[in-house]
Amino acid sequence: MQFENLNVWQRSADLACEVFIYFKTSKQFGLKDQITRSALSISSNIAEGYERKTAKDYCRFLSYSKGSCGELRSQLYIALKIGEVDTKTAETWIEESRQLSKMISALMKTIETWD
Repeated sequence: MQFENLNVWQRSADLACEVFIYFKTSKQFGLKDQITRSALSISSNIAEGYERKTAKDYCRFLSYSKGSCGELRSQLYIALKIGEVDTKTAETWIEESRQLSKMISALMKTIETWD
């Protein structure tokens, strides 16, 4: 198995692509940078953790990924309030980040049983 086969990685990579495309032309450079970085960090940390040698390391990086889900949600609420993202898109991404967070938690519980 490879991280690319994990549904949670595939979905988080898809979310990052959607966020990047949506904000591609945004002139709010600070928000654009932060929101795209937090979206990208979800799948990146899943991948990096997967490639680590120990279950403890893997869980640590999954924890970072879960934190990025919360960071992305926070930034989406702000982007919504200032009119940088429409309500439907924000709600969709917020819900997806919640689902990803749950999936990451479940994966962490599974990995913790490896030791």
